[in-house]
Amino acid sequence: MSAEHAAGVAAVHAEGIATGHATFEQAPADWAAFDASHLPGHRFVALDPGSGAVLGWVAVSPVSARPVYAGVVEVSLYVGSAARGRGVGRTLLDALVVSARDGGLWTLQSAVFPENAGSLALHAAAGFRVVGERERLGRMAHGPRAGEWRDVLLLERRL
Repeated sequence: MSAEHAAGVAAVHAEGIATGHATFEQAPADWAAFDASHLPGHRFVALDPGSGAVLGWVAVSPVSARPVYAGVVEVSLYVGSAARGRGVGRTLLDALVVSARDGGLWTLQSAVFPENAGSLALHAAAGFRVVGERERLGRMAHGPRAGEWRDVLLLERRL
């Protein structure tokens, strides 16, 4: 993933935000903010072979600045609606696992709304397990669920 993919990454992210089941975020970050907050060696896009359009993306952010947690990252994974069910998410997660392992990371974690059955199934198929539920972790600020407190499942894959 590079700056040339920024518009496509943002578009896929916006689709996820619009579902109300992907994130607490209200809008995609601009490229500068995204680039600064996600580790450059562990972010990938899936591109349509014909058009070159971004079908999906995966990236990781450090969970802490403390050295003891240097190998623990949070995964963000989004697949555009037109590409769901075609193996795009699994391909992206598999690429991430390889880069993370090769890069010395040791724990991948994801936070997923319990209602997001597709994401939970995808993560489980890629070797993630639910390690806990965080009740009423945050309140939705947008969409049809605005104002609603949401639970989040914490998933992890140890490398």
